[in-house]
Amino acid sequence: MRPHTSSRRRWRSPSTRGRPMSRADPTMLTPEVLADWPLPDPGSSKDDRGSTLVVGGARMTPGAVALAGLAVLRVGAGRITLAVGASASSPLAIAFPEAGVIGLAETSAGAVRGDEVGRLEDVLDVDCLLLGPGLDDADEAVALLHSLRPLLGADTVVVLDAFALGALSHAPDFSKGLEGRLVFTPNVAEAAILLDVDEADPDTAALELARRYGAVVTCQGRVSDGERDFIAPGGSPALGTAGSGDVLAGAIAGLAARGLSPLAASCWGTVLHAASGDRLADRIGPLGALAREFADEFPTLLRELGRPVTGRS
Repeated sequence: MRPHTSSRRRWRSPSTRGRPMSRADPTMLTPEVLADWPLPDPGSSKDDRGSTLVVGGARMTPGAVALAGLAVLRVGAGRITLAVGASASSPLAIAFPEAGVIGLAETSAGAVRGDEVGRLEDVLDVDCLLLGPGLDDADEAVALLHSLRPLLGADTVVVLDAFALGALSHAPDFSKGLEGRLVFTPNVAEAAILLDVDEADPDTAALELARRYGAVVTCQGRVSDGERDFIAPGGSPALGTAGSGDVLAGAIAGLAARGLSPLAASCWGTVLHAASGDRLADRIGPLGALAREFADEFPTLLRELGRPVTGRS
């Protein structure tokens, strides 16, 4: 779940306000393009398909972590651990029996405390860390970035979402040393915060953010690593529903855990997200889809899109 629009002032950084964005013609993410990034072999057990840790989920928003975790498993990742505020951990563990669940220290308001992450030390050596879904306190999110950075595994891919993105300008050292393994999944409002503009252009935000932060960025169906710019086909209004971004972030994290590069995982995840919205819209209409239903479409879409493309030169 995402921060409210009013939180933008809390995250405002004045350093590059109004800098113009450069435009580029994006490459459409067709099955032929995706075929250049074949899906990893599924192996014979869950240990062959990677491990993912999702950290977020305040007292009022544990569902964001659950949605992300569901997407992680629906794209075929092997192991999932969810770290949430302690008051939400037991209900989440019951509702999500496929996941390991860790309860984190909370503030009196139910936000995850950023300075007490000792319980995560033994589980941070994962293939992918997704940080941000369901966080709801700006200061604690900054503290969380500071606390987690020295504990990260040397090869862990890091996906930042929601409040973790807003916190980044207040923890500039977090991204140092993460070149080639950092992914951002902002919505347009969060992209505007990171770019320090009143409104981000959805056609250029991913490219501009990727160049500025050295990350792979997916935003509003566009994906960029700062050099290449891609766009996913489709994208129904059905995607504009609560929790949709959590599912997208989880899909990318799960694919990265399976062994795809950050760019490949982001392109595949963005296509799956858009295609799932189109498929649900065709079946039930453009409105009324639930975010969890997007993830349920992923296995079939992976099977269809992952087939060898015939007729390629």
